[in-house]
Amino acid sequence: MSTQLFCASRILRQASRTKLPTTLKSAPYSSQTKPLTPGDRLQGYRVQQVRQVPELELTAVALEHEATGAQHLHIDRDDSNNVFAVGFHTPVSDSTGVPHILEHTTLCGSEKYPVRDPFFKMLNRSLATFMNAFTASDYTIYPFATTNPVDYANLRSVYMDAVFHPRLEKLDFKQEGWRLEHEDPMDTSTPITFKGVVYNEMKGQTSDANYLYYVRAHESMFPGTTYEHSSGGEPARIPDLTHEQLVEFHKTHYNPSNARFYTYGNFPLEDHLSAIEERLSSFKRVDVPHVNKKVTPWTEPRKMSSTCAFDPLSPPDRQTRVSLSFLGNETKDTFETFSMRLLSYLLLDGHASPMYKALIDTNLGSEFSANTGYDSSTRTSCLSIGLQGVKDSDVGLVQERILAVLNDVKKEGFDNKRIEAAIHQMELGQKHKTADFGLTLMHGISSGWFNEVDPINLLEINKNIERLKQELATGNFFESRIDKYLLNNQHKLVFTMQPDGDYSAKLSKDEEQRLASKVSQLTDTDKAEIAEQGKQLSANQDKVEDLSCLPTLHLKDISPKMKRTVLDHTGLCNTPVQWRTTATNGITYFRAISSLPSIQDDLKLYLPLFCDALLSLGTRTQSMAEIDDEIRLYTGGLRASTVVSTNHSDIDHIEEGIALIGNCLDRNVDKMYDILSKLILETNFDDTEKLKTLIIGNASGLVNSVADSGHIFARTYAASSLTPAMHNAELLSGMTQVAFMNQLASTEDLSDVVSKLKAIASTVLKQPTLRVAVTCGDDAVSANESALSRFISSLPNDDHVPHQAQPSVFAPKYNKTFFPLPFSVNFSGKALRGVPYTHPDGAKLQVLSSLMTNHYLHREIREKNGAYGGGARYAGLNGLLSFYSYRDPRTLETLRTYASATDWVLDRKFADQEMTEAKLSIFQGVDAPISVSEEGMLQFVNGVSDDMRQRRREQLLGVSQNDIREVAEQYLTTNEASMAILGEANDKLLNDPSWTVQQFGQ
Repeated sequence: MSTQLFCASRILRQASRTKLPTTLKSAPYSSQTKPLTPGDRLQGYRVQQVRQVPELELTAVALEHEATGAQHLHIDRDDSNNVFAVGFHTPVSDSTGVPHILEHTTLCGSEKYPVRDPFFKMLNRSLATFMNAFTASDYTIYPFATTNPVDYANLRSVYMDAVFHPRLEKLDFKQEGWRLEHEDPMDTSTPITFKGVVYNEMKGQTSDANYLYYVRAHESMFPGTTYEHSSGGEPARIPDLTHEQLVEFHKTHYNPSNARFYTYGNFPLEDHLSAIEERLSSFKRVDVPHVNKKVTPWTEPRKMSSTCAFDPLSPPDRQTRVSLSFLGNETKDTFETFSMRLLSYLLLDGHASPMYKALIDTNLGSEFSANTGYDSSTRTSCLSIGLQGVKDSDVGLVQERILAVLNDVKKEGFDNKRIEAAIHQMELGQKHKTADFGLTLMHGISSGWFNEVDPINLLEINKNIERLKQELATGNFFESRIDKYLLNNQHKLVFTMQPDGDYSAKLSKDEEQRLASKVSQLTDTDKAEIAEQGKQLSANQDKVEDLSCLPTLHLKDISPKMKRTVLDHTGLCNTPVQWRTTATNGITYFRAISSLPSIQDDLKLYLPLFCDALLSLGTRTQSMAEIDDEIRLYTGGLRASTVVSTNHSDIDHIEEGIALIGNCLDRNVDKMYDILSKLILETNFDDTEKLKTLIIGNASGLVNSVADSGHIFARTYAASSLTPAMHNAELLSGMTQVAFMNQLASTEDLSDVVSKLKAIASTVLKQPTLRVAVTCGDDAVSANESALSRFISSLPNDDHVPHQAQPSVFAPKYNKTFFPLPFSVNFSGKALRGVPYTHPDGAKLQVLSSLMTNHYLHREIREKNGAYGGGARYAGLNGLLSFYSYRDPRTLETLRTYASATDWVLDRKFADQEMTEAKLSIFQGVDAPISVSEEGMLQFVNGVSDDMRQRRREQLLGVSQNDIREVAEQYLTTNEASMAILGEANDKLLNDPSWTVQQFGQ
C-alpha cells in the first residue's frame, strides 16, 4: 500500500505493505535536567503525558499550548540529527488541490522573510540533512532535520514565519498553482496555454498508471468523505481554484488551534517551546474546520472501473489491474491497527505468503497492484488485495482466488513459524541505527495523529506485542479478523482499470477543450491582464533580490576536518576482510563483493535477473517459500545486486561485480551465512515456473519505475555513451534493461535464459574474486570470524572463468535519443565527461553545478518553464556533469536552457556569499549522518580512503570564483554532450534526423 504525499521537491510514496512495527530493548534516554510530569507548565504549555518507550530508547512528551490548543509531541532521544515539523489538518471538499498549492505558495515568502522562494534559498544557506514539505490526503506537514543548533533555530524561524505569516501573493499562486499565459510571455501572438508547477506536477502524476489506480480505488472506497477528493489536485479541477480561495483556506486551516508540532532529538525541549511560544503568542484559540471523514458502511459490495493509458513497455494483453478492497477498523484503536497490519503482512508478504503463492506464483498477474496492503492513513482503515499485469479474461478468476485464499486461511490459520518470523522482524527493525530515525517516526505517526490517535500509543510496540502473544494463546485471533473484516464485510469494492489506446489523446483533447472554454470567456481586459501578468511574473523571476534578511550559516560552520572511520583489514581463507567494530545494538552487517571478469554485453544483461534469482527460485531440496521463512526468522533481510564502481583516479577504469548484503542479530550469524551459502551453491535455475514469475514481476516493476523516475532514466541513458561505468549502469538498470526484461517476459521458452543464468553462476561468487566487509560490535567479532570462515570455504576455489570476453578500450560517443512514451509531461537529461574523484577539478565542477542549479537552472526550468524540478549535478565518483528536468512541459526550451547555462556562467561574477552557499549545499550531503551499516562503505565499494575524502574536502572549501570560470571554459565550452528525452510524442524530435528515436512495443 502506498500513501501518496505531495511535496515541495518531489512526490514520495510511503510504503506500508511489508513494513512492520519494530522494537528493541534498551534504557530510554532523557535530556531533561528536571523530570516532567503531567500537569507541569512550561513556556505557555501544559504537559499532558510523559512516557518512556524503552524499546525505542526514547522519552515521549505530549503537550498542549494553553492559549491556542496547539498540540506538541517531543521525542527526547540521544540523536544529534534533530527534527522539527509543524503540520496542519487540511481535509478537502473538492479536487482543486488547494492544500497542495498552498503548501508550495507558503514557501514563496513571508512577512519576516519577504523574498521570493525562501525555502529554496535556505537549501543553500544551511547544513540541513533534510528539508521539505508534504501534502497528504488530510494533512500538510513541513519538516526539516539538522545536527547544528544554530541552523535548527534559523530553519525553525523561516518555517514558522512561512506557515503562519506567508505573503501568498497572487503572482506566486499563479507560478506555483496554475495560470493562463502565452507560450512566450514576451510575445502575445503566441497561443495562451495552461501553466503552473503544481498543474504540471499533477499532469505527470496522473500519467503514472500505478498512481492513477491507487487514487481512483482509494477515492471510490470513501464516498461522501474528504477522501473521495484529491488533495494533490486533479489537472481538470486545478484551474477552478482562485487566489481568493487559497487565501481563505490558509486563514481557516493554518492556525495553531489546527496545528501539530513535532520535535525530535537531543536539543532541550524548553528551547523548542520558548521559540515556538514566541511565534504563537499573538494567536487565540479558534474553532477547527470540520469535513466529514467517516464513511457510511455499505449494505452491499460494489464494483467500479476506470481506464488508463496503454503502456507500450508492457505486454499488450496483460495491462489490466484489479483489486478487492475491504473497509477496516477505526484507526483510533491502535491495537486493532497493529493486528490488521500484521494480518496484511502474513497474507501478502514474501514467497511463503498465501496470496503470493495463489496470485503471483501462478502468474495470474505480474505483481501486486499499487493499492495492495493495509492502509491506516485514513480515519477508517482499509485492506486491499489486487494484481496488475492481468489478462482481461482472468479478472473474475483473480477475485475468486483471493476469496478462496481468505477462506482457506480462516480455516487453517497461519503457520506459527511465520508469526514468529514477523515478531522477529519487529525485534530487529528498530535495533538498526539509522540516520533518519526521527523523520521515520514522524511519518509513522502523522496520519494517525491527525485522525485523533494518541501518537505515543503508536510508538509503544512492546505493549502491542505482549497483548498479541496473549490473544494468540486463546486462539482464533487472525481467523476472527478475516471473518469480520474480509469475508463478512459488505463494504467491499472490486476496482478494475483497463488500458485505453485513445486515453492520452482523450486527455489532451479534454485539456484543449477546457483551455478553449477558458480563453473564449476572456474579455479584452482579461487578455491584457494576462499579457501584463506574464511580463510581471517573468520580471519577478529575473529580479535580483536582497537576501540579507535570510539567516545563514557560514564557511566557519563547516569543520575543516572530516570525521574519520576506524577500519581494520585482515584476511580469512585468503579473502580480504574489512572490519568496522562499533556499537550496533547487537546486529551484524555483512557485505561481500565478487568481482566480475570481462563479459559480453549480451550476457551482462542477465546479471540483474541472476541476482534476483538467487533470492527467488529456491533450491532442489527447499522451496523459496521455505527459505524465505528462514530468512525472515533469522535475518533482517538478504539481497544480491549488481555493482559498478569507477576507479577513483581513472573514469575509464571500472570494477564490475555482484554484491551480497545482509544483516542479522549477532546470535544468528551462523544461520545467516549458512543461508547465503545455500543460495549461492544450490539455487535451482531449472525451475522455469518460478523463473517466469520472477521475469514478469521484474519487467512490470521496471516499467512502473519509469513514470516516477524518468529523469534518472534520461540522465543515465545520456551518460551511457560517455563512460564505461554509465554504459554498464544503463545496461543493468536503464531503458535497455527495461526493454530487455519486457522482451524476456514475452518469451515462452526459457531454456536459453536458464543457460545464461547457469553460465553466470559458473563465473561469479568464487573465493578468488571475493572481498568482504563486516560491521559489528567487539563482542561479535569472534563469532563472525568463525562463521565467515566456513562461508568463504564453502565457495568454489577455482579460478576458471568461462565466457570471458576480451576487454575493449572505451570510446565515448555523443548521441541524442528520444523515447516517445504515453506521458503528459517529459523528462530530460544531458551529460558531459568530467574528471576522476582524485582530480582537483572535480571539486570545482561540483561547486559549478551547485551554482548553476541554484542561481539559474531552478529559475529557468521550474519557475519559468513550469517543470516540477530541474538542475545540474556533478557525480564525483563517476566523473560526470549532468543536467536534468523532471515532469517538464517545455523540454525543448529546457534543452536551450542547458545550452545557455554556459554563457550565463561565463558572464557572471559570483559574490562571496553565493560561493559560500554553493559549498554549504554540497556539505549538506558530505557531512550528513549515515546509518551504522554504511560506515566504511565508500572505502570498501569504491576504494575511496579517508585521506582522499579529506583532500576532496579541502579542495571543495578552497574553490574560488576564478576556478569556476576556468572549469566552465574548459569543460562546458569544449566538451561534447549526449542528451536523452523521455515523454510525449513530439513532431520536432520525431522528424529531426539528429535525434535517434527509440520506439517501444513495435
